[in-house]
Amino acid sequence: MTTQNPKKIVIEVMYKADYCLPCLYMDETVREVVPKYVKYVDYQRVDFLKGQGKKRFLELSNALFGEEGVRKHFRLVPVPSLFINGELFFDAIPPKFELEEAIEEVLLEKGLCDK
Repeated sequence: MTTQNPKKIVIEVMYKADYCLPCLYMDETVREVVPKYVKYVDYQRVDFLKGQGKKRFLELSNALFGEEGVRKHFRLVPVPSLFINGELFFDAIPPKFELEEAIEEVLLEKGLCDK
């Protein structure tokens, strides 16, 4: 993950590959919603089968389940899933209105916008 802009939140989608239809649909859903929040949101698709995506996938898995949970019990981040600022928000494709509500909730908590 790149360094976070303190005036923005980061949305990450765990993405396997284009042949993973749930991954593709979650990515599309986020890409449809994010332009509405372009001043406040950075979107990053985490291609966890490639390069830095592998590292980020492991970081988020460790954050969710602990190192022991990952290494001994093979607990991993759901695929697809959506994180906002490193926190799991959705482990299935959210309806657009629910994604918008989640983004607005985090923006309000961070004091980044008024509603």
